[in-house]
Amino acid sequence: MERSVGFRFSPTEEELVSFYLKNMLDNKRQDIQSVIPILDVYSFDPWQLPKMAGEPCNKDGEQWFFFSPMQESEAHGGRRTRMTQAGFWKATGSPSFVYSTDRAIAVKKTMVFYTGRTPFGKTKWKMNEYKALEGTTSKLRNEFSLCRVYIKSGCLRAFDRRPVGLGIENQRMGIESSSTSSSSPSSIIAPLAVEGTSSHKSSSSAELVITDDMQMLGDIDLNWF
Repeated sequence: MERSVGFRFSPTEEELVSFYLKNMLDNKRQDIQSVIPILDVYSFDPWQLPKMAGEPCNKDGEQWFFFSPMQESEAHGGRRTRMTQAGFWKATGSPSFVYSTDRAIAVKKTMVFYTGRTPFGKTKWKMNEYKALEGTTSKLRNEFSLCRVYIKSGCLRAFDRRPVGLGIENQRMGIESSSTSSSSPSSIIAPLAVEGTSSHKSSSSAELVITDDMQMLGDIDLNWF
């Protein structure tokens, strides 16, 4: 597939979940796998992954996307195995939500790759793993997660920016898509939205969102973490 000069596959987090992951989970579009392939990313060292990425990302030098299927250990109530031949993935920071408007649609966690078997071989390889929420509940859909693998750079990119405001703006990871981004696009490449933007909310509303979010996180199956 020929792309225009300057084209880069750079969906927002909302688009990754509401279009790509949702369509994958609902088995609505088989052609979506040409954009984001199915791969157990934890079976490979991170530097092996770029050559396995989908067509829009195979020449990207910074980020690559994959659908990671449920492992057998997860199917039996256990945790994912995140150890590779050369090292392991370790979660960093606290889990957070991905939003569509004001509704949480997925849970995101960030991981860092370490070489060896001790926590002293930290690398610049990072991963955001997204699991969709089922409707308005706190139940995770575990059939597939969507993984964004990337190399940490010295500059702050739009995808990584986090606003400094209260409440939902802290949770939204610095993005807000237009209302059309969660509709059904005619192309398997979801429309790009402006990243790094935010809306204003009152302090009382923000505090309420924080309370609701913490309660919802407490209801989620912690085996994933």
